[in-house]
Amino acid sequence: MCGIAGLAGADAVRHQTTVAAMGLAQHHRGPDGTRHLISADGRAVLSMNTLLIVDTAAHPGPYLDPASGIVLTFNGEIYDYRQAAAAWGIPLEPGETDAHLVLRAWAKLGPGCLAGLDGMFALAIYDPREGRLFLARDRLGEKPLYWRLDGGRLAFASEVTTLTGYGTAPLVVRPEMLSIETPTGTDTPFQGIQLLAPAGLLAFDVATGSLAQRTWWQLEGLEPWQGDYKTALGRFSTLLADRIPLRVPGSDFALLLSGGLDSSVLAYLMRPQVCVTVRYPGQDRLDESATATVVARDVGAELVVIEPTAADFARTLPEIMHALDYPMGNASTFSEHMAYRAVAERGIRVVAGGLGPDEFLMGYVRHALVLFGPEAVLGAGLEAYRPLASKLSDGPLDPAEAIVRLILRGQDPDGQLREVVADALARANGDLARGLTLADLATAWRPLVMTSDKLASAFALERRSPFLARDLVEFCYRLPVEHKITGPVAGKRILRDAAKALGLPPEVWGSRDKLGFASPVPSWLSGPLEAWATARISSALDQAPVSLRPLLAGGLKPGGRFHRTRMQALMAATWFSDHALAIAA
Repeated sequence: MCGIAGLAGADAVRHQTTVAAMGLAQHHRGPDGTRHLISADGRAVLSMNTLLIVDTAAHPGPYLDPASGIVLTFNGEIYDYRQAAAAWGIPLEPGETDAHLVLRAWAKLGPGCLAGLDGMFALAIYDPREGRLFLARDRLGEKPLYWRLDGGRLAFASEVTTLTGYGTAPLVVRPEMLSIETPTGTDTPFQGIQLLAPAGLLAFDVATGSLAQRTWWQLEGLEPWQGDYKTALGRFSTLLADRIPLRVPGSDFALLLSGGLDSSVLAYLMRPQVCVTVRYPGQDRLDESATATVVARDVGAELVVIEPTAADFARTLPEIMHALDYPMGNASTFSEHMAYRAVAERGIRVVAGGLGPDEFLMGYVRHALVLFGPEAVLGAGLEAYRPLASKLSDGPLDPAEAIVRLILRGQDPDGQLREVVADALARANGDLARGLTLADLATAWRPLVMTSDKLASAFALERRSPFLARDLVEFCYRLPVEHKITGPVAGKRILRDAAKALGLPPEVWGSRDKLGFASPVPSWLSGPLEAWATARISSALDQAPVSLRPLLAGGLKPGGRFHRTRMQALMAATWFSDHALAIAA
């Protein structure tokens, strides 16, 4: 996990002190060195915070290709970089890493090299031969990258607050922050600052100040899988056995082990030295530590059990919001933060987790509600999800309306969320399961993948999500719905069958109720922390802009055990109170 920052423009060299300051603002992302490099023509200054993972003796970035003059700053990992170097005929000297592959591949192939990279990354490349700065991001947005235009210069950074320090960026409460807790698309809550889209490629011409953007990879064009289930299971199992171990680092690493299916599969295929699980005493429904204990013992890993308290939450909320930059809707935020803290305290630099299968293999209860209807879901024993199912009680509804109701957490007065969901279903060409995946990627996915990176980076950890391997993602998307889910409690069918074949214990592949790293924070906010939360929200409400007040006011109303409105209001209140920003009209 590194950090990148910089700017490009006709007079960029005059702003190297500014870029140096931007790099220092992100020092926690790469404690092994923060440097900046000026292009030979003086029109780009690139900074990099280096966290050495592949080779601890490697030279910190940014990187220069002497032959072409190309300068690269790079955040992420290319897992098969040596194989790619061999395929492209690119020599790598001893001690050179994946960043050197990317540098030389770009010099040789230009942006076309992106399609051949299997990994997670956010990068900036300045090519003096063209006088253009390029920004690029990995397929699913594992690594963040923000940018802004100002005075004919383009500035970029791994963290949005690095760019708010570069220049004024008034706070803007996006409508989606009230409807689904997080901005969608490329918007941020800071005027003038954009998030580069996943699989986005931006080119900025420093001479003219013009820019162009395009998407360099997409799922929609993939052909549906035509084979039978037995053949698909064989292919899927082969991909798991090949791609997952490729994500194992050369040093000790930790695995976030909830005890559920996804993380347990990773444990057996990756064999981590340390597994970390989170348990909340007195919250039996959220406790999967017994299964985690079995899995850790089977793979020979040390199991670290974290037991966070309500007092821990109250103490760490400012730290969490500082790391996130702005509110993001993710029920596991607190649990993840505490888990990463435990990993960092053990001197480990890499941590893996199980993002991906739920979105691509129909693992969420909301998927079952859309595909099978609320009566079937409740009849299958998922009584705990009755509040969610009640959102569809006046059905039957068309799929788009059902999806919107299930993910909506506030109001959608402009219909923006409905447009996002309708677009996702249209791009799926009639396949509802693929439409659900694309809708997830356009809405709920962004806070999941972004919080994983941001919370881990706050502790100088590199977060890896092995299920997001390109071939695995593309194969899962291509599968027909019956290979993914066969009933209300039978999601992730092909992964369960693969886990069974791998010899995982029945407690793993036979479990049907998804928990993950859930937490009792909502119940705390209506219990032991109620007065504290009310005071923080009320204080912010007095000063908040009109557009933010509905969310904050909603947080002052009583909520149920799993109601997240109060939690989201508290996060927004903490964020607003801690930022001395001008409010955009």
